[in-house]
Amino acid sequence: MSRRALLVEDDHAIATVITAALEEEAFTVARCESVAERDRLLAGEPFDVMLTDVVLTDGDGIATLPAAMARCPAMPVIILSAQNTLDTAVRATDTGAFEYFPKPFDLEELVRAACQAADGRADAGFDDPGAPGALPLIGRSQPMQDVYRMITRVLRNDLTVLVLGESGTGKELVAEAIHQLGARKNGPFVAVNTAAIPRDLIESELFGHEKGAFTGATQRHLGKFEQANHGTLFLDEIGDMPPEAQTRLLRALQSGRIRRVGGGEEVAINVRIIAATNRDLQPLIADGTFREDLYYRLAVVPIQLPPLRDRHGDVEPLARHFLRLAALDGLPARRLTPAGAALLDGQKWRGNVRELRNFIYRAALLAREEDIDTGLIGQLLADRPPLAGGQAPADLAQALDSWLAEAAPSPGTLYHAALAAFERPLFEHALRQTGGNQLRAAQLLGINRNTLRKRLTDLQIGSDGH
Repeated sequence: MSRRALLVEDDHAIATVITAALEEEAFTVARCESVAERDRLLAGEPFDVMLTDVVLTDGDGIATLPAAMARCPAMPVIILSAQNTLDTAVRATDTGAFEYFPKPFDLEELVRAACQAADGRADAGFDDPGAPGALPLIGRSQPMQDVYRMITRVLRNDLTVLVLGESGTGKELVAEAIHQLGARKNGPFVAVNTAAIPRDLIESELFGHEKGAFTGATQRHLGKFEQANHGTLFLDEIGDMPPEAQTRLLRALQSGRIRRVGGGEEVAINVRIIAATNRDLQPLIADGTFREDLYYRLAVVPIQLPPLRDRHGDVEPLARHFLRLAALDGLPARRLTPAGAALLDGQKWRGNVRELRNFIYRAALLAREEDIDTGLIGQLLADRPPLAGGQAPADLAQALDSWLAEAAPSPGTLYHAALAAFERPLFEHALRQTGGNQLRAAQLLGINRNTLRKRLTDLQIGSDGH
């Protein structure tokens, strides 16, 4: 049986592709490019589903959507957007949309959602997340779009969330976003780093203690659970929690009640739990240091945060955001040049967003001019501490292994042969990053300009990096 879809999209190429894919699934598709034309079509025959862009030729597809949905309350809506921010995702779901797809999207997934919507299977839909508050996350890369979509799915429920990711990726910001935009936004948000609490105090910190429970307990102390009552409790570095505390945490999650250390009565608590870790919990479960039943209690909704190196295009907006924050924190107002932004974007930020933030603050402090360009950035990059333990990144080690297997240098020449092989691509990279400027390339490399010139001549590398 044919299903009717209304596609509101002003990009002809995108509209053509979506139409063809929907028609393959027995949809009859009506197309338009404006709010006015959309409303005219909605006043006619009913549609089983509407797919709409946000930016249309004569208005905002989201801002004008409530009136359209009031005319057709039974029609599910799928929102498409190239404005790929958390704010857009929240605005989209705030309308009660069935689904939200940032561009570029997976066409197969979009068509599957359209079929579910048209057939009345609302299990894939979003709940109304309420009005957006302060949005702490920045980035429009595809990996961050996946994070935003997961966040919008948990805003109007109390499912336990486990945020996974490397150090410095912003796990606490995800927890703050879920709290600020969710149903518990008027309650407290309490964050605790379980790895920073001494082992013998962690139960007291989490569950509280009664007066006289131990030496030094001169009065009753309310733990983090009670402090977060009717709000959100964020348990960071959960993978480092001692086994005995894991047992009590599991009991609290199962029962919704806690007992203070030294206390005889249980206290009912009403908190949402968001946990986070930068560790792979599976090996910890295998060796018995992390409870498997606790893992399943915490990982009801896992959210994987991408490392900054996988967030292509996000470094520049993050850097500019940190410059604004630095100015608000009393540092001189600075601007990032396009060349400087390109140089930052080409780096492997081992410490992720946290390292980038600290780097930008340092640049704002040390810059002698208003513009932060490649010169200063190159100097600061050269001053960055080496990898922990002097270890080379895994991909570089693999490249060295591949080169050794292919080149097979003779015994006694390995050191100099390897240096010669890797020196050329290193210098070429530095020149590309600095637009062929040898002074800045030398600063980036941390060597003397004359040394660089000599090596470029020896290696017959031109100023364009070839």
